[in-house]
Amino acid sequence: MDKSVQFTQYRDEYKFFYYNSFSLSEDSRAIYLEYDFEIPGLTKFTPKIKILKKNMKFKSVYTAQAQNMAFNIGMIELISYWKSVCSPKIVIKCGHLTDEQIKFWKKIYFFGLGELFFTNNIKTTIEEFVEIESSQDEELFKYNAISEKSSGYIVPIGGGKDSVVTLETLKIDKSLDFALIINPKPVTLKCAEIAGLDPDHIIEIYRTIDKRLLDLNEKGFINGHTPFSAMLAFVSYFTAYLLSKKYVALSNENSANESNVVGEKVNHQYSKSFEFECDFDSYAEKFLKAPVKYFSFLRPLNELQIAKIFSKHEKYHKVFKSCNVGSKGTEWKWCCNCAKCLFAYTILSPFLYKEKLVDIFGEDLFDKEALLQTFIDLTGNGNIKPFDCVGTFEEVNYAISKTIINLEQKNENLPFLLKYYLENFKLVDINNDITREYNDQNNLTDEQNNMLRKEVL
Repeated sequence: MDKSVQFTQYRDEYKFFYYNSFSLSEDSRAIYLEYDFEIPGLTKFTPKIKILKKNMKFKSVYTAQAQNMAFNIGMIELISYWKSVCSPKIVIKCGHLTDEQIKFWKKIYFFGLGELFFTNNIKTTIEEFVEIESSQDEELFKYNAISEKSSGYIVPIGGGKDSVVTLETLKIDKSLDFALIINPKPVTLKCAEIAGLDPDHIIEIYRTIDKRLLDLNEKGFINGHTPFSAMLAFVSYFTAYLLSKKYVALSNENSANESNVVGEKVNHQYSKSFEFECDFDSYAEKFLKAPVKYFSFLRPLNELQIAKIFSKHEKYHKVFKSCNVGSKGTEWKWCCNCAKCLFAYTILSPFLYKEKLVDIFGEDLFDKEALLQTFIDLTGNGNIKPFDCVGTFEEVNYAISKTIINLEQKNENLPFLLKYYLENFKLVDINNDITREYNDQNNLTDEQNNMLRKEVL
């Protein structure tokens, strides 16, 4: 059935989505969060999050401030379940939201689901797509901001090149600071280990999706991309508060701000954008009130600059992975057939092509004719930018042009995709070196900016 038709039918049939309750508890092993969501007449959901304690010194979770943060994590968690029917009204039974908070949440939901709406041909507006009603009890979780000392870093890592560059460039204290991983895999744990972090400085968080949502997906209910990075923001902020860390240092680059659809605000990476970062920072200051600063350390850089820095850290080359398709199994690997793989290959090509790059991926992706349309889309010569965490058209075209010129200077033959590019498109001017740029629109301190500038300028 057409998803736009489903959207209308489901909204008529399932008019309400309930955020009934949440629980936050702990024992000697872990901290536990559990949520109770409901679509009346359809099903209930009870997703869970577990934060392993290991030998880390966490604050007690039995405070109003911790409870408030747990409640807010539920506000971002619920979007994965709400989107299956897109009920026109969300009813929050376990917490109070001001009008300003409701505006914040509607913005995250709407733009965080921009790709889902676009790919399912759902036409709606930020004013119309959902109404949020909360408890009128304004005393829920009421507390004063606690003045306390915090210091050091938490660095979320996902196994890709970006977080590796943050780990290697940001001057963290490996005896005091932490890496944070949601649903760890051998690749992510290995990256943290290579960076020199011992197990007690690797925060392991396990997020469990309720099986009933997966059942709805299999039955054909509305499904698609949700703003995972927004979930990461709230969970990492909460963890930093519990560990008295001052900074949560993400690895979202300036390129994440670009829309996937020309002329429209449809961004696969919306919750990695600078706009979201600033919105979250403002929300946290007003409504979470912990001495924690959430920011992206790599915001001043583009993807090509990050790739250039990463190319020098050879100890990670055979370990890092960015492919979403290849992450589905127990052994994370490059599938070598998706936009993410081809983008990673392309952006690293000016620095590592050919032998080193083929050794990393297992084959020469520039010689795969089956990737031609993906290649065209990545360059901006297709219909839309692939819905994945890929860089800008400018970065892709620069990387391709630089690699072609490198090969021509060596009198080497061009592989299929690069030959196609040379015959059909125009090389960009590589003298305008975008690896020397630095975007001052960021939330870094002067000290953090100085650390990063040394890598690129």
